Amino acid sequence: MGKEVNGVSRSRFEMFSNNDEAVINKKLPKELLLRIFSFLDVVTLCRCAQVSRSWNVLALDGSNWQRIDLFDFQRDIEPSLSCVESQSCVEEVRRQMTFAQNCRNIELLSLNGCTKITDSTCNSLSKFCPKLKHLDLASCTSITNLSLKALSEGCPMLEQLNISWCDQVTKDGIQALVRCCPGLKGLFLKGCTQLEDEALKHIGAHCPELITLNLQTCSQITDEGLITICRGCHRLQSLCVSGCANITDAILNALGQNCPRLRILEVARCSQLTDVGFTTLARNCHELEKMDLEECVQITDSTLIQLSIHCPRLQVLSLSHCELITDDGIRHLGSGPCAHDRLEVIELDNCPLITDASLEHLKTCHSLDRIELYDCQQITRAGIKRLRTHLPNIKVHAYFAPVTPPPSVGGSRQRFCRCCILL
Repeated sequence: MGKEVNGVSRSRFEMFSNNDEAVINKKLPKELLLRIFSFLDVVTLCRCAQVSRSWNVLALDGSNWQRIDLFDFQRDIEPSLSCVESQSCVEEVRRQMTFAQNCRNIELLSLNGCTKITDSTCNSLSKFCPKLKHLDLASCTSITNLSLKALSEGCPMLEQLNISWCDQVTKDGIQALVRCCPGLKGLFLKGCTQLEDEALKHIGAHCPELITLNLQTCSQITDEGLITICRGCHRLQSLCVSGCANITDAILNALGQNCPRLRILEVARCSQLTDVGFTTLARNCHELEKMDLEECVQITDSTLIQLSIHCPRLQVLSLSHCELITDDGIRHLGSGPCAHDRLEVIELDNCPLITDASLEHLKTCHSLDRIELYDCQQITRAGIKRLRTHLPNIKVHAYFAPVTPPPSVGGSRQRFCRCCILL
């Protein structure tokens, strides 16, 4: 037996340090090791790649790289290892992904926020990654219609695409994409400000499997394009059109008539929507779970009455800045079928007609986890305290302006409330 080095025999030390064929490599066939590596995440694979030459080859084998998120990559690395791994491994990832040439089995790729990504990246993915299903290019602002055309030609299995804030994309890119990717289930187009109704008509005509669509702040779209979506995408479960100020009740009617599976609806700042549209929606979409109605300033208690009757699965409801909502609407909501076991979040900030009576109506909502009450000036600390006696774990977000101090004796000095003094 040879001399020991730090308690390990020289022969064993040499086996692990100089001889790449360690015991585990001899005992287990490479096919089995490769199978084991296939269950590891990106960060762990990169660590394994630094163990030995043989592990480097196995860990960086393209068959292991099916789900890659470069956005989270460096965040997930421990600080003590970031210098080594982020320099060597991220570079290796990028080198491999030439990057697509060696990762032909890749199914999920997130390049969210990688601002240097260009159309040439999508060309490579198109050529070498036919199995790609989920692609996140959010905030890759250099992306143009050419990328969507390339993806349509080489990635026909694409199911989910996020190109939020890629504001160079127009209807031509959307048309090319949807014609060749009929299996699309999720499209995230938030902030694609050049999109108009024509783009939505292409989606409605070619994406019958669509489940999720995000069009937030696509300010040019109108009822015409969205109605086409509703008529062509009957499986739609989640729709976000917040900030699309042109839409009217016609959209809510179309959703009610064509999309009975709708679960999530976000229509914040859509100020033309009224009780009439929400009545049709509630009576036909009984699976609604989350609704963002912030700044839908025309709705009244009538909308809440319809939701309380027809939407027993409602979990999250935002009514921020819905200034016509009163305690009576909250009373109906609190006595509806969703209240006792389903309702988890209700946002009532800047609803000036809401009083402590609303809190009394909500005290039997046993699943209620959070309530927003900012700028509800008729809500009192005593009312919140009474609510907490029934729901001790509830998170209440409220603000109470400091009381204006009494006039000073004999002084003509200008007086301010305490909050102004702090400012």
